[in-house]
Amino acid sequence: MNPRTERVGSWLSATGPESDVVISTRVRFARNLADVPFPIRMKPEDQELVLDTVRWALKETGFLNRGRFYEEVMLDEPDGHYFVERHLASPDFISSKGKKGLYVSDDETLSLMVNEEDHLRFQGLASGLDFSLAFALAGEMDEKLGSQVDYAFSPQFGFLTSCPTNVGTGMRASVFLHLPGLVLTREIEKVLRGAYSVGLLVRGIYGEGSETRGNLFQISNQKTLGQSEAEIIEVITNICRQIIDYEHKAREYLMHNLRVEVEDKVFRSLGILRGARIISSAEATNLLATVRLGVSLGIINELKLSEVTSLLVLIRPANLEAILGEKLEPAERDERRATFIRQKLVR
Repeated sequence: MNPRTERVGSWLSATGPESDVVISTRVRFARNLADVPFPIRMKPEDQELVLDTVRWALKETGFLNRGRFYEEVMLDEPDGHYFVERHLASPDFISSKGKKGLYVSDDETLSLMVNEEDHLRFQGLASGLDFSLAFALAGEMDEKLGSQVDYAFSPQFGFLTSCPTNVGTGMRASVFLHLPGLVLTREIEKVLRGAYSVGLLVRGIYGEGSETRGNLFQISNQKTLGQSEAEIIEVITNICRQIIDYEHKAREYLMHNLRVEVEDKVFRSLGILRGARIISSAEATNLLATVRLGVSLGIINELKLSEVTSLLVLIRPANLEAILGEKLEPAERDERRATFIRQKLVR
């Protein structure tokens, strides 16, 4: 697979359940190898051992036939941000030094970081609100790798991890939500406070510490200890269904009471994207998110939800440079981004 491509992961296809509101669902597991120091205390030879062991296990379990394993030279900054922007690796992983590896399946629905905060962190990604598929993807890797290596496990606490907040199941379940209706009706703070009150985390689109942009939010569980995987998924699914219902009602309110204002906002955003000669990543993300709302509501019919959703990733700096095959200065990149968007959106 050529990693530098316009083709995006199938989890961005906007074909899953509730895709008008939920962009994707993710299930991530943290695991460590028994009898190897945890990453914070690892020596270079320990890192090499973990890397060799995981590479071997991926080959033995057949995963290397379904994807590619990237090592250091393709993962360091700035090139590694290509994977961060595609939600296949974390910013801390790319900025870290030392031996590391990243497995990515051909359809980008399954990825695994080696020597991040834990020895192994792997995730399944699905389009829309689909924990069944995301859990099945990550669970298959968990089971198959676990048949080849010994995980650090305590009968009392469960899977042992570098951070105490991940001990137990080692599982994080999250959804990537587009909530413009709740933002425009100023109901978002109340809804997010409700999510906090039941123990969920709300973050920006690139996880911990990232900013919220384009009315895009990531909601995940905080607790991994004292609950089963099924219980964690049930809680977050129920909360997400409530948020989706609130978002739908907010959109109905807007279309019934403020339709002209919403249409004006949507068409102004589309007009700027189709006419701009210079545009930053932040501005493009906000405008594309508004256009995505317009497509979801049927205000814009000539664009597909998948096209607009994919552009939210493709216009990011590292992905844009990868597609164009050039390293660009920020000002030049803003100009080339505007041209790229016009080519995609002008009909």
